[in-house]
Amino acid sequence: MFGAPVKFVLVAAWWSAWVLICSAQTEEERRPDYWNNLAWQDIQDVLQLQPRTGVAKNLVLFLGDGMGVSTVTAGRILKGQLAGRTGEEELLEMDKLPYSALVKTYNLDRQTGDSAATATAYLGGVKANYETLGVDGMVAYDDCAASLTGKVTSVLEHAHAAGKSTGIVVTSRITHATPAASYAYAANRAWEHDGKVPTDAQALGCTDIALQLVQDNPFINVILGGGRAYFTTTNQSDPEYPDQTGFRTDGRDLIQEWQDGKQGAAARYVWRKAEFDQVDPAETDFLMGLFEPSHMQYSLDTVNDTAGEPTIAEMTTKALQILTKNPKGFFLLVEGSKIDLGHHDSKAAHALHDVIAFDDAIAVGKNMLDLDETLITVTADHSHMFGFGGYAPRGTPILGIVPESDDNDVLDGMPFTNILYGNGPGFRQEGRQNLTGVNTGEVPHLPYPALHCLSWKPTHLERVHSPHHPASTQNYYH
Repeated sequence: MFGAPVKFVLVAAWWSAWVLICSAQTEEERRPDYWNNLAWQDIQDVLQLQPRTGVAKNLVLFLGDGMGVSTVTAGRILKGQLAGRTGEEELLEMDKLPYSALVKTYNLDRQTGDSAATATAYLGGVKANYETLGVDGMVAYDDCAASLTGKVTSVLEHAHAAGKSTGIVVTSRITHATPAASYAYAANRAWEHDGKVPTDAQALGCTDIALQLVQDNPFINVILGGGRAYFTTTNQSDPEYPDQTGFRTDGRDLIQEWQDGKQGAAARYVWRKAEFDQVDPAETDFLMGLFEPSHMQYSLDTVNDTAGEPTIAEMTTKALQILTKNPKGFFLLVEGSKIDLGHHDSKAAHALHDVIAFDDAIAVGKNMLDLDETLITVTADHSHMFGFGGYAPRGTPILGIVPESDDNDVLDGMPFTNILYGNGPGFRQEGRQNLTGVNTGEVPHLPYPALHCLSWKPTHLERVHSPHHPASTQNYYH
């Protein structure tokens, strides 16, 4: 597709790699004192940490969906390279937090966890079965009857019961697995609108996730994300895409119902950035913003969105401005949802740029809030079969091609990308794509190569603590 394979001149390739390595190093980095001083400063910073033993008034949970360790590392490098540095030495905002730990992410019935059951763990404090959300381990997938009595109380609900304000900011549909586990109960994460709930389940009393959000959770102050079509009917045209309609078959316009339920309250509904920008937090107690019929745009693609939509950092800012008005405090869930979706499609550039956008939202939280009265947690629900290697010289573009060298014995003689997936749509049955002469960093929609073709959940990282611990910790601190 990109031309016939070419033979690289070994000496020229070796020289190019050597020049890249040497140019990436600084003079002070070559000196042992540089590293010894860095280590000493780190030790001093740790020794000066003063444990906060009080009760946190505010809770903010930042969740990077699919953001495993390799994704954090690659995102860190990309952030540095976008700023003109080599990247490896960069620090993300999440790296600067004073404490860190690892957690295990398995489901009750699966080695590889999905986002619904893992969300139940970190929001509800209990492990659950694959693709169930907001319910305990007694509820099997698709078991509507069991879900009616197996409901788990989430951190968001505990916060509301304590008189705190609550909010959700995501870049997925607001009915997607992670946000839904904070307010809904479902034996199947796919029951996002009434057309997805089987007739027999509806007869038993199981309702869809969108309906539960509007009907059962009118107290949630901030709801920002995507998913308009899950709240509107098949007879309603979308305001941004008039050729598209909603999905609801029950004739209920849940957006209008949400607005009707806020009569007399300082409430706003918005669907595009201009409206969002006009919202005055001082005059707004309830805000719903649904910026796409389904998921919001990747941060790389928002330039093509004619209606416009806010960044995750902008949504976090607006949410905090509204929620901090409550003297009793608040709980806010912020999810960088499309990190995960980018990985599912082997779109490394999209996934990693969304890591950086997510990290910008973390910076907003750190800068706006008093950390003496706020518990900020940053975590992930699972990882992906995503990695990079090949002994690339320092400073090699993380989205680029690994320079040829003696360290890499490439049997087919073709260049290979720094980033590789273990599964996904980047797999080619006919063999590897020849990327000779291609600047992969400038082809953001390029599916990065995969070693095997699997269409759904990848193997996830196993960590040290059980994933229900974050929920227990947050409940303790408020």
